[in-house]
Amino acid sequence: MYRGVEIIAEVKTESPFGYTSKNTWDELFKIADTIGDTISIHTDPHWGGSFDLIKKAKSLTDKPILAKGIHSDDSQIDQAIQAGADWVLVVGRLPQIYQDQYLIEPNSLAELKNIPSNYRIVWNSRDLKTGGNKKEIFSEARNIHPGWLCQASNVCKLSDINPKANAVLIGTHLIDIYQELPKDSLA
Repeated sequence: MYRGVEIIAEVKTESPFGYTSKNTWDELFKIADTIGDTISIHTDPHWGGSFDLIKKAKSLTDKPILAKGIHSDDSQIDQAIQAGADWVLVVGRLPQIYQDQYLIEPNSLAELKNIPSNYRIVWNSRDLKTGGNKKEIFSEARNIHPGWLCQASNVCKLSDINPKANAVLIGTHLIDIYQELPKDSLA
């Protein structure tokens, strides 16, 4: 935890928007396990992920695992939970199973307005359709959602973390944040 904000450290080797890590999955996992309160593992192959990587991560740590992906149907949520995920990220919909184990990522503020305040929300500043930045920002999402809210994407340095976030998901800039974190604050 960094200044009261939970760190969700993402093991991301690539993205469909042109990002490719210089580090291996194993190297990124070690850093994620060092700084993360929760470790995010991609299930979508477009981000270098798979459900087997959830199993691998679960065998390497006792920390909670977030299965990160779009998870467009409930069978994928079940697959992630069966692989060992403690939490599952779901984009743009409210699933019908494991209702106490998922985080919702709305695509817009309009979608967010329709989600009950007791749900755990990930506000991604990136538009997953284009890879560009959304025009809607975290502070607008915070004004709508008073409950647990995670800031995601475009967190390049510690000063990018919004103090009104309950959590921050750090992926592409995991190593940069690791190098910047005070060593006595590491999980």
